[in-house]
Amino acid sequence: ETGVNDLIAPCHEYKSFATAAELNKNQLQSKFACEVIRFASACMNIRTNGTIHFGVMDSVGDSGWKHGQIIGIKVKEREHYVDALDDYIKKCFNKSEQEIARKCIHSPVFVEVIPEEQDQRFVVEVDIEPTSSIVKSKFFEVCLPKYNESCQKVILTKERTLYQRLGAKSEPVERNDLATFIQGLPDRDAQREKAELSSTQVHKEVPQNLGRKLSILLNDGKSYMDTSLRYILVTNRCEKHDLSYINFLMHLNIFCVFDFDEDSNVSGLYSKYKEHHATRPFFLQDFSTESKISNSVSQKHSWDFASESKTGASASQKHLCLFDQTSWIFCNGRSDFLGDEKPCDENTWIRTKKKYLKKAITHICDEILPQRSFIVLFLLLSPVQKPLVDTFQEFYTEMNGAEYIVCIAESRENYEKWAYLAQASCSIETLEQCSVVGMKLSHVDATIQKMLPSTAQPRHLPVSTGGLCALPSLEEEKLFSLEILCVDQCDDIKLDLLSEKEIQEIEQNFYRGRKIIWKNFWLAEKKHCGEIIERKACEDASKLLDDILQGRGFNCSVAKLKIFHHPGSGGSTIARQVLWKRRKDLRCAIIKTSYLPTTVCEHALAFRDYEERDISHCLPVLLLIEDYDEDYLDELKNELMDAVAIRKTIFPRPSFILMCCRRSNDPERLCKFSPTDTVAVTHKLTDSEKSLFKAKLEKLQQKDVKPEFILTFVLMCEEFNETYVSNFVGHILQGIDRSSRDTCLMRYVALLNFYVPNSYLSLSHCEAFLGLGAYTEKKARAYDFKSHLSEQARMIFIELRESTTYISSVQIIHCLVAKEILHQLSGNEPQSQLAMTLLQENTLFENRFGREEFIKFIRYLFIRRDKRSRGDTTDTLFSPFIEHVCKAEDCEKAIAVLKAAYELLGKDPFFAQQLARLHYNNEKFKDAEHWAGVAKFHLPNDSYILDTEGQVYR
Repeated sequence: ETGVNDLIAPCHEYKSFATAAELNKNQLQSKFACEVIRFASACMNIRTNGTIHFGVMDSVGDSGWKHGQIIGIKVKEREHYVDALDDYIKKCFNKSEQEIARKCIHSPVFVEVIPEEQDQRFVVEVDIEPTSSIVKSKFFEVCLPKYNESCQKVILTKERTLYQRLGAKSEPVERNDLATFIQGLPDRDAQREKAELSSTQVHKEVPQNLGRKLSILLNDGKSYMDTSLRYILVTNRCEKHDLSYINFLMHLNIFCVFDFDEDSNVSGLYSKYKEHHATRPFFLQDFSTESKISNSVSQKHSWDFASESKTGASASQKHLCLFDQTSWIFCNGRSDFLGDEKPCDENTWIRTKKKYLKKAITHICDEILPQRSFIVLFLLLSPVQKPLVDTFQEFYTEMNGAEYIVCIAESRENYEKWAYLAQASCSIETLEQCSVVGMKLSHVDATIQKMLPSTAQPRHLPVSTGGLCALPSLEEEKLFSLEILCVDQCDDIKLDLLSEKEIQEIEQNFYRGRKIIWKNFWLAEKKHCGEIIERKACEDASKLLDDILQGRGFNCSVAKLKIFHHPGSGGSTIARQVLWKRRKDLRCAIIKTSYLPTTVCEHALAFRDYEERDISHCLPVLLLIEDYDEDYLDELKNELMDAVAIRKTIFPRPSFILMCCRRSNDPERLCKFSPTDTVAVTHKLTDSEKSLFKAKLEKLQQKDVKPEFILTFVLMCEEFNETYVSNFVGHILQGIDRSSRDTCLMRYVALLNFYVPNSYLSLSHCEAFLGLGAYTEKKARAYDFKSHLSEQARMIFIELRESTTYISSVQIIHCLVAKEILHQLSGNEPQSQLAMTLLQENTLFENRFGREEFIKFIRYLFIRRDKRSRGDTTDTLFSPFIEHVCKAEDCEKAIAVLKAAYELLGKDPFFAQQLARLHYNNEKFKDAEHWAGVAKFHLPNDSYILDTEGQVYR
């Protein structure tokens, strides 16, 4: 609630009105009219604009609510509120003033809010606007309606009273002060006229449909917002009364915030946001420095190359925590901070801190977030200063325009100053196009919340007593190394916003080869799409899980349930089916293996204990870990066992079950080694499975789904028969332009996908290779990468979002399809030549986003050996690609391509080691000695390189 400001900016008054809203018509109308007329007459006498809000908490006396908190009220009939003003203006104002009052007191506005319950609630707002030409020389005395309980009638106060705004309240003018107050009217009239002259009257008309403009800017006019987009928020001081209307920010996927309010931690936006979300606070100069970011987040380990190469965490992995929790950057220090980061004036800021702002924005745009994956949202909540405009100019430069920049300002005055300073970078027309100006913040809040694809309802976990407990976002985000599966997963989705076409697309994406998502299970469970086939292996895994939970042969605190599967056979789907089926009686989550085992262990313990009264009787925790490294798994298991042992409590069943899901070319062999806790998933279907798959395929075809749009499912129906795969790929590739760039891209991706498990190419790499130029040509907001591909490429490529880097990427639908594409598109060109050509593609090697992963896959292509212990069919001496070149071509070609890779990748000592081994195995001992020496020169104490040197001299 606020007092009088500049007469044009409205003062605000809150009324909870929760009890009154439930009264009968007469009582409700008299109470509503009493509050509005007292407030309105006070504003009219002071000549200030104002807004009174019903459904916003106005006192702290009500237990459980905070002052200014939006609670909303039930509105039985809107007409009751509209009629109340019309009727009581006639009764409460003098006859000569009634028409003036009608012009100053606007009709009620009903703003829908998102309630925690299911019933519909509103904030009812009444605006007061005493224009000088209407109220000049007049003062307004009113009588107020009061409902008398004894006679059950509305009675007007006997004497008329003159009200005024004093601070945040409407108070009567004392009788002794009436003469003085009335004598001051000419001065107040003059102030009002002056305020109006300098206000929005001189500006253009506000667009009539600002809600539509907001929708178009944020989500291209769709009925709901794109959850894949991230937001960067740039804002300044948020006054206390505005904190009630920024709830929409709590539901956006905010990557980071550039906050110029030095009091934000105490009384501003940050003080409210951190009540709902886990955050990572930074000062500007810290966020602009790579090392400071790395030190501020949990350290991670890159489990690359197993024992063949020990490397540090990649840049993208160092940035991982930035994706899991919102980074809050205090751009002008903090008033409550005891250190050196104190607020400063504009000139000092430009001299001392502007350089850090530039570095931070460049770092985000060049190294962390690919273009078109985020929107920069400027929220102008108070008068604008130069540093805020500098931020716009930096983003405008880095993003090559304002296409993904949105500005929201309720105050035209604040916007005008911002636009005046910002036009040094771009035209006023461009700024107008990307800005929503004059829309009340409460209306912005309600409009955006209406566009959210899910409701703001809490998520829940099962508890040992058989009930449920709430899991707020703040608590969930603290466990950032786990992807938690809740009892009511996906129940917050607004089904009415999903069209039949979108539901069909979600289903088809899975059957094309994308990893299954929780939404697939949920839609199937709700009968909005077809059932998901449950393979025999899912039943087997469920039985093994039951045996573990009942203690049959499992006496340790941490048990393992292993699922080994052929690539593309549905192993990942089966693991998630088990999780989905047990989410109501176990605590379930997926481990993000980019985090250290110690971090995962800490979070897993907290997850198990959360909201449980007795930790000795907690529900077991089922943790899915996929495509893991054995060393990582062993360390995690040991960490969990040690943590449970420290508690010195005997548990009747395992506290944690690690469901280990990994691709293998020979899953049945691995199952035989440990049949009591292992399930094998192969391409081979049982007779009952064949019937299920056939029936499912027929249902999909009845929906006019073409086989090429559900390729992986069709191939699975045929058990990935080699002849069928060959014919299918041959059919798809008919008429393909073998000289085109996207055909070349298909061959490169096929080379990686066939020889390197789980490999992919970032979308940014693909765009750069195809010359789509994210920075050189203007893109439509509704950008679609697939539209730039040939028909054949669209069929065999799938887009996915990599879980450890959050970068969109491209993959061929299945490794066997990749193998066949590699064969059919190669013609007479040997694979060594294709690899040599790939190594010369500077566009791919110089592209920034996903570069570390791309280099890692190139390394794997040349030096990662197959090992039976990892689930491969054989133990190889060299990488499968190098062995293929040696066998199908000759060792000289293999040596040549390895040398080229050695030079390109910074003379990597492990490539030199492989060259030494390759020469040695082909009895080229002098060359082997040379390369062993090169490897040893770079890493003189590495045991693997020293072993290779010993082999050479043996």
